[in-house]
Amino acid sequence: MKRLLCATLDANTAHSVEVESTFVRALPSFSIVGLAQQSIQESRDRIKAALGSVNFNFPSQKITINLSPSDLPKSGSHFDLGVALLIALQKSNVHFEDFYCFGELGLGGSVKSTVSIFPIILSLASRFENLRVVVPRESLEIMASIPNIKAYGVESLEEAIEFFTNVECRDEKEAKTSHELFQNSMQIAGKTYILNDNFMLDFADIKGQVHAKEAMMIASAGMHNVLLEGSPGCGKSMSIKRLLYIMPPLEVSEILQNAANNSLGGENTAFSKLRPFRAPHHTSSRPSIFGGGSSFGAKIGEVALAHNGILFFDEFPHFSKDVLESLREPLEDGRVLISRVNSKVCYDTKFIFAAAQNPCPCGNLFSNVKPCKCSDTDILRYKARISAPLLDRIDIYVQMDESGIDDASDMTSKQMQEKVLRAFCTQKERGQNELNGKMDDGAIERFCVMNDEADGILKSAAARFGLSHRGIGKLKRVARTIADLDGAETIGKTHMLKSLSFRHR
Repeated sequence: MKRLLCATLDANTAHSVEVESTFVRALPSFSIVGLAQQSIQESRDRIKAALGSVNFNFPSQKITINLSPSDLPKSGSHFDLGVALLIALQKSNVHFEDFYCFGELGLGGSVKSTVSIFPIILSLASRFENLRVVVPRESLEIMASIPNIKAYGVESLEEAIEFFTNVECRDEKEAKTSHELFQNSMQIAGKTYILNDNFMLDFADIKGQVHAKEAMMIASAGMHNVLLEGSPGCGKSMSIKRLLYIMPPLEVSEILQNAANNSLGGENTAFSKLRPFRAPHHTSSRPSIFGGGSSFGAKIGEVALAHNGILFFDEFPHFSKDVLESLREPLEDGRVLISRVNSKVCYDTKFIFAAAQNPCPCGNLFSNVKPCKCSDTDILRYKARISAPLLDRIDIYVQMDESGIDDASDMTSKQMQEKVLRAFCTQKERGQNELNGKMDDGAIERFCVMNDEADGILKSAAARFGLSHRGIGKLKRVARTIADLDGAETIGKTHMLKSLSFRHR
């Protein structure tokens, strides 16, 4: 009996699987056992064809492949390579040691990548050190960037067989360099970050709206939730779409996590300097936004795919009540738990929640030119779609005016990013694990230090507006970010007053 290692993905966690093989004297057959789902059972014909490409003749014996542990459901075509290697090398004196083998086989013996390989290896690397993996050569570059692993690439089953039978050829198949994205990095507070230099959408395109641009800069620097309200065409969506390009740089581990999430969602796993930007339509279903699926697997949703980035709800009040109220927990807790009978999976959801809405159903309530056709009842009903508890989770509210023909552009995205980067460095050098907008109560007490004037203004505002504990905490967080953008060590009077000016009333 021979064995090698592979792994399977259970929700967002990878589990090691021992692939075992035996050849016994009996009627010729080929079976795979161990709770192997349909995607694995179908691999038998692919494996037979691929083994034929290396002139392997199936013996007149019963071949049994066991995937252990047998009580763990397993799926994915990435088991093909390991199973084929065990059959091809069954009678040779080869030990697979602690190598993990991943790859789907083509009928001609080629080794192909699958969307599940990257999140599996990333999950394994987070729990095991000095991992050694054999992967398709086409995915070698992206695998080499994962810390704590040695990755080897093969293009065909013939190369994979040579890899294990000829130890001397292994060095030439090992990944020598990391992904080019990680070669241009910067150090901030002892950690490696990848700075974005892509300004495909620029705030220079937006004329006027100085107050809104300042709000975007504050939201970006501290990862604060933001709501823009204004007439159609005033620049709400334009501002939020450009927010992505001024956000703080991503740490290497965050880039890897984003790629793994995309892979879980069946999307492109290419690395990107840009943070995620998710903008589901207001007709999207609740499972598509928060995740769902059958009892045998919970699928990732938009809120988890937006982790480390932006979740944008355009036409905010038009989302279903069920979706809007379900949004409260991910915004507050920074995670979403999907529970099914046979599976429970938790995804991180720390992102900027950005929303845009009109002031009334017709959109002309704030207009100086167009008359509003809505009754008071229509306006109240429209605004009532957003509950007070959900609005309490919004850090920054901006009422945008209509742009004038004489308005000019006063700031570019690059200039805004430079200010955001300075504030970001300040937070990290201060020892914060999370940016200001995501700090917990203990971090607020430690880092949101106010002078006497700011403290007095906050107490007066809390008494006058009847602020909740959450509302007070959000005022402190926003004031802390404003102070960081000003380069101030403590929160002063002007910082607290500006924070109050961004509060929704």
